[in-house]
Amino acid sequence: MTVSKNSELTMGELSSVLSAVPTHKPVKKQIQFVEDKQEFSKFPTKTGRRSLSRSISQSSTDSYSSAASYTDSSDDETSPRDKTQVNSRGSTDFCVKNIKQAEFGRREIEIAVQDMSALISLRKRAQGEKPLAGAKIVGCTHITAQTAVLIETLVSLGAQCRWTACNIYSTQNEVAAALSERGVPVFAWKGESEDDFWWCIDQCVNTEGWQPNMILDDGGDLTHWVYKKYPNVFKKIRGIVEESVTGVHRLYQLSKAGKLCVPAMNVNDSVTKQKFDNLYCCRESILDGLKRTTDVMFGGKQVVVCGYGEVGKGCCAALKALGSVVCITEIDPICALQGCMDGFRVVKLSEVVRHVDVIITCTGNKNVVTREQLDRMKNGCIVCNMGHSNTEIDVASMRTPELTWERVRSQVDHVIWPDGKRVILLAEGRLLNLSCSTVPTFVLSITATTQALALIELYNAPESRYKQDVYLLPKKMDEYVASLHLATFDAHLTELSDEQAKYLGLNKNGPFKPNYYRY
Repeated sequence: MTVSKNSELTMGELSSVLSAVPTHKPVKKQIQFVEDKQEFSKFPTKTGRRSLSRSISQSSTDSYSSAASYTDSSDDETSPRDKTQVNSRGSTDFCVKNIKQAEFGRREIEIAVQDMSALISLRKRAQGEKPLAGAKIVGCTHITAQTAVLIETLVSLGAQCRWTACNIYSTQNEVAAALSERGVPVFAWKGESEDDFWWCIDQCVNTEGWQPNMILDDGGDLTHWVYKKYPNVFKKIRGIVEESVTGVHRLYQLSKAGKLCVPAMNVNDSVTKQKFDNLYCCRESILDGLKRTTDVMFGGKQVVVCGYGEVGKGCCAALKALGSVVCITEIDPICALQGCMDGFRVVKLSEVVRHVDVIITCTGNKNVVTREQLDRMKNGCIVCNMGHSNTEIDVASMRTPELTWERVRSQVDHVIWPDGKRVILLAEGRLLNLSCSTVPTFVLSITATTQALALIELYNAPESRYKQDVYLLPKKMDEYVASLHLATFDAHLTELSDEQAKYLGLNKNGPFKPNYYRY
């Protein structure tokens, strides 16, 4: 078959292309944890709503793009679980802060649609064929206007969806209301307790007359819950799509233990996620989050960025451009060498912690900033996290009687030492940009399009194509997602001649790079 230069693929054509492209499993890396068995050893038991402790890594409390919300969670102290709300369709199958905010949420979604033209294009091309007809997707992601565009795209493609938030601070309440008003059962609100968080997940999965057959997850909490509490449901899942590094690590752990009984797609390591969501998005949103919360001027500031992966590279580039003096910390000699070649000094945090003005973690690890290092920081040091999990900064060690916490504005705390020293902690160590500001809608369009195509691929693939393992997105699909977004820039791709294609040993229509190519 041939593909036109404008990538005008029908879903049938796309399926045909993908079936002809051999899928390659990534080389599995052994992920080391301090407690190797902590991820799937247990799940929370029900206790008081405000006191439930987490048994797995706390990715669910990584915040996301809630700063743009019209309303604050403190407007009404009544828990949504204690309310009875009805939408205009007469349905009560949802639990949101206030269904009356739906009109405001619809406006937010309409704004997001304007910069997600590629996802809308996919919706228009495929909605006639309904490639997700019969799919029952349970989702646990950040509930924002951009995610709402994805959810409504999945519905347009034939899916039935039930949704909850992947963290307790992420939800835009008005967007959750708008989705619920349109008939998508949403169980989420900004400022959930830990008990609320797990209750919302359970409400999405455990409902009479409806059983999910697909999972779209961000962080692995939903997958963990279904795996542990509803093993019979888990065995009938046709595919899992996971977009976070934390969730992917968990899937690889399950696979290594021989307990992953369904195919899963690792969206986090797709090129369109790594290079755009992680690098370019963070390059812009790090400054937005810091400016909104601290009003700090970055010219001349001493900044340490812990981790020089794609997120760290984006943060460093932005801060350097504003005149900050940036150092990095790294465990990987290759990333460290990249940092050196980009003009950054590579240090150990303990060597400079007394003198720096800002510390940003971007590693995905735990205890990157310890209490001992927090004790040595100078007065007024800003500490924040840009990694996926809120375990990077040892926040728990600061919740002790000798330290005083003072909330100065939303998501900004002054932690005061006995001698009067103040450390400025942002978002309680959770994801800064998505907790304290917003992220570029265009970048989220790229990620959302990738997620939609991954769901379509797993749902429609013949049983022999994917085994019970974790897979990377086929290269052709990555290129297709990129091609859909080029029109926004009026970009025109050069086409290979037959002679050139033969010389390079390529199909004129791609894929253009081997799976091992590093962009």
